[in-house]
Amino acid sequence: MQVSELNALTTQILAAAFLLSLAFGFITQRTHFCTMGAIGDVVNMGDWTRMRQWGLAIGVAMIGFAVLAYTGLIDASKTIHASNRWFWLSATVGGALFGFGMVLASGCGNKTLVRVGSGNLKSLIVMLVLGLSAFATLKGITAVLRVETVDLVVVDFPTVANLPHLFAAALSLNPVLVSLVMGVLIGGGLVVWALMGPEFCQVDNLLSGLGIGAIIVAMWWVSGHLGYLAEHPETLSETFLATNSGRAEALSFVAPVAYTLDLLMFFSDKSKVLTMGIVSVLGVILGSTISALVTRSFRWEGFGSTEDVGNHLVGAVLMGVGGVTAMGCTVGQGLTGISTLGLTSFVALFSIIAGAVAAFKYQVWRIEQMA
Repeated sequence: MQVSELNALTTQILAAAFLLSLAFGFITQRTHFCTMGAIGDVVNMGDWTRMRQWGLAIGVAMIGFAVLAYTGLIDASKTIHASNRWFWLSATVGGALFGFGMVLASGCGNKTLVRVGSGNLKSLIVMLVLGLSAFATLKGITAVLRVETVDLVVVDFPTVANLPHLFAAALSLNPVLVSLVMGVLIGGGLVVWALMGPEFCQVDNLLSGLGIGAIIVAMWWVSGHLGYLAEHPETLSETFLATNSGRAEALSFVAPVAYTLDLLMFFSDKSKVLTMGIVSVLGVILGSTISALVTRSFRWEGFGSTEDVGNHLVGAVLMGVGGVTAMGCTVGQGLTGISTLGLTSFVALFSIIAGAVAAFKYQVWRIEQMA
């Protein structure tokens, strides 16, 4: 492959990721798809509608990932979530911090970007603080704390630490076939559960669940198939083009925000280049803006009080630190990671939910104390 062909392919990958993330932002803003909102609806009102949207998206992503892996369009063992190490403590602590923080900050990483695109200045501040704290946890002071504490507590497996490989190893079966069966069964179960909800089958609900899930699958294909090179013409090594991790990856919105700020601050540094994560951040913001303008819901919004400022700042820091520690957010682990059936992703997802529930309980307590 010539350098010109390599550059053209990289541009194609970035364009595809940008358009998919733009659609992601448009759908999220249009349908009010929100993980924090889904948990809050269940905890505060007993309404499972948005939780079913999330479940439908997860189910579609699981089935799609399993099919891509089974057909050989992607190699499941070469994704960012594929490891023989189970970081259960990192996922537990990081997930709980992220879940608690997203409630204080009025939304997870994805929702923050969507709100920025809709004119919310509070979310702009959250995005900046989240990015700074995430970068510090990737390479700075909190990174040292992370590496020397929770990241040391792991369980090593002889195979990839996900449900299909563990079952396949235990029963001496083909892990690719087991991955397909488990992905279809678990994902299909979630799809059926979602669609059976009372009055769930409405346009917005179906658009959010099916659309978001399909975008995750498409991002896996773009990164893991279109962007895969068995031999890079310059390094002669296997590579996945336009990724920050060097492995196949789909959507996530904590570390990519940090990389986006890094690119903006050191733009003249030629080593800083666009990646799928960075263009996804920009795509979600623009997609949300387009949706907000089309639906005439765009409006400027600022902080209401000093306590409001404090809550959002603390929430942003918790999301930045927690998201990197858990190796993903509600999208990075709760949709992308969970689609691979990875053990770390399951722990991170449940911990995010637990942290969010605790935060909602805290908010109720605060209101009672002020009454």
